[in-house]
Amino acid sequence: MTPTDTPHGPLVDAHAQLAEAIEHLGADDGTHRLLATSRREMAVSVPLRRDDGTTAVYEGFRVQHNFSRGPAKGGLRYSTHVDFDEVRALAMWMTWKCALVNLPYGGAKGGVAIEPLDHSTAELERVTRRYTSEILPIIGPEIDIPAPDIGTDEQTMAWIMDTYSASVGHTVPGVVTGKPISLGGSLGRATATSRGVAHIALKAMALRGIDPEGATAAVQGFGKVGRGAARFLADAGVRVQAVSDVGGAVWAEQGLDIQRLGDHVDQTGSVDGFEGGGPVGGAEQIDPASIVTLDVDVLVPAAVESVITVDNAERVQAKIIVEGANGPTTAGADAILADSDVLIVPDILANAGGVIVSYFEWAQANQAYQWTEREVKDRLEERLTAAWHDVVEYAEAHSMSYRQAATALAVRRVIEAHELRGLYP
Repeated sequence: MTPTDTPHGPLVDAHAQLAEAIEHLGADDGTHRLLATSRREMAVSVPLRRDDGTTAVYEGFRVQHNFSRGPAKGGLRYSTHVDFDEVRALAMWMTWKCALVNLPYGGAKGGVAIEPLDHSTAELERVTRRYTSEILPIIGPEIDIPAPDIGTDEQTMAWIMDTYSASVGHTVPGVVTGKPISLGGSLGRATATSRGVAHIALKAMALRGIDPEGATAAVQGFGKVGRGAARFLADAGVRVQAVSDVGGAVWAEQGLDIQRLGDHVDQTGSVDGFEGGGPVGGAEQIDPASIVTLDVDVLVPAAVESVITVDNAERVQAKIIVEGANGPTTAGADAILADSDVLIVPDILANAGGVIVSYFEWAQANQAYQWTEREVKDRLEERLTAAWHDVVEYAEAHSMSYRQAATALAVRRVIEAHELRGLYP
């Protein structure tokens, strides 16, 4: 039977992955229903007084999927594509991600259905503060700790921290992570997800016997995750031949000059129009949709969900896919790629570097003490390496894909915590 994709989006994939893990683990229907259902959900209206005096109203969401292992943790995204189902899926994946890398958190996610590029900094500040005031009863350093995601950054986190702190009457650095360093942010946090993606990509290459020196890669997305991942891979000797973003895509046979590409993006806002390649030759403009089907050793989808589907999976030529984004590969595509022996490192492992260092930031805030950048990097690699070996060993022991193994391991840890705590009352 030819695999197909459901039109219902990432939540269906998230539920399918959970159901498969539940069956593998032999858990009962009650446990399945408990883990398939978010513990708390909030939808809020976010009115905005625009700079021209008019009023706009946006939808905001916060979903807390699970608390069995600790307070909820997850990013906040600003995007017109945000809706409840997307946030539910992302919150569930955050639960598994935190469990997989042994963090004392459950998963959460939030979003506002807004296009940040269409708004001034002052408008974004007012949106952020109003959204924070609306969800304030369900967030806190021991309840739910937001972090940056698509469309948000450290400035957004600073506004959230200040709004929350003003409400409770004292400064609370631990209410968010991904803050500016001067407000209690952690050294190494800004590049943590990217660094983790590159670290895991190198582990996957070693497993497949691919020497980074001379290996090739394509990176979809040149934002918070993709830009750093491309740089770290290039630093390791990998020829990053192609990069894309919402504005376009560029390719160079000998590898792109990532530093010059970054400078170009800083000046123009997109990779589109970049002409400088690597040591030999310039860069060519290519169709952004083609980046996932290029003939490279490693593909890093680091943009949005559902970019590798049944429509293009058969044309994927990469030997390894390292999911820098959340949910970039649909369930139908997963089945096709498995038949092609493509090694897929799932998102809950590949991009866990961000939440790991968010945990480090939260721990530092609670201790009022700052670690060195070297301590942060070493502890990040230690946790990722341990999780990598856990997944590889479990997959081999149970003849599973890495996604199946990672999800099963994570779900088992959440179930263990739930069973130890019991069901109240």
